[in-house]
Amino acid sequence: MDYGKFKYEAAVKAREARRNQANTDLKEMRFRLKIDEHDYETKKGHIVRFLNGGDKVKVTIMFRGREQSRPEMGRRLLMKLAEDVQDISVVENMPTQEGRNMSLVLGPLKKKADAREERKREVEAKKAADAERRAAKQAKAEAETEG
Repeated sequence: MDYGKFKYEAAVKAREARRNQANTDLKEMRFRLKIDEHDYETKKGHIVRFLNGGDKVKVTIMFRGREQSRPEMGRRLLMKLAEDVQDISVVENMPTQEGRNMSLVLGPLKKKADAREERKREVEAKKAADAERRAAKQAKAEAETEG
């Protein structure tokens, strides 16, 4: 094998490895201390989506005015959220006070590359099911026109 061919194949392998590499992002979700139950569930849904996608999530509670004198309420809210998503995440950083904010970092249980592959399989399965449904519908329409 000549050296040029070897260098070319090494470059192709490196390019392929870079393309398949998945970087985990740090997404941020912000709460207020007095969040309504529906708003909490909506934001929790976004956090679940980020974690299932393989990204880390930084959850921040913003304190205003007199709320700053009650950091235990913020810690309680963050720990409730951590318990709600404990089946798909792990707490990487416990709640910490940073000025007017309190933060918690949640990490996904599965890697981003695994999440991407799983999503790809789901999309393929859905496309196959749609094609099958269309074929059955078309066959039924043809049978009705013949009969």
